[in-house]
Amino acid sequence: MTPNLYELSTDGAEFTAYCGGNLGGENETCVEVAAIPGAVDSFVIRDNKTEATGGDLRFTGSEVDTWAANWVRERGLTV
Repeated sequence: MTPNLYELSTDGAEFTAYCGGNLGGENETCVEVAAIPGAVDSFVIRDNKTEATGGDLRFTGSEVDTWAANWVRERGLTV
């Protein structure tokens, strides 16, 4: 059974930023992703901008994989 990912702390999470297509510098648009510490195959995704107010999103690895595969297919991208 998957725990409620929103009940888990992200303290100590090591985020990787995926950026591109914006102004660069501190105004660059980035999405940051990290594994949730202490959770198995679970991730937190957030906006990197300091004014972002949407909070973070949390997913299992399977959910992220399914989303990514569908995104690539629907956008006609190649990997």
